Amino acid sequence: MTINFQAVNFNTKPGLEEYLEKKLEKLETLSDKIIAANVSLKLENTAEKNNKTVDIKLEVPGDDIVVSKTGQSFEECIDLSVDTLKKLIIRKKEKISDR
Repeated sequence: MTINFQAVNFNTKPGLEEYLEKKLEKLETLSDKIIAANVSLKLENTAEKNNKTVDIKLEVPGDDIVVSKTGQSFEECIDLSVDTLKKLIIRKKEKISDR
């Protein structure tokens, strides 16, 4: 799986990309059909604490899987996104096996 990483409006702190890669590699154990993951980290310019957004688009044959989460830290958003992606991958596999 290829991971394309983009940070919008800020520079990432050391270790964030490695953390993201480690989490996304776990998705490969669920499905070997994942071609690429496009990740966009955004820092919104607001006074709110929930100003960090993570968008992850998994390229898989058929329909791509897209998840967007907002929270107080990028690690929290990445964890929530990966948990949601796991559920969506499992659901997609179940639909395929039901046919």
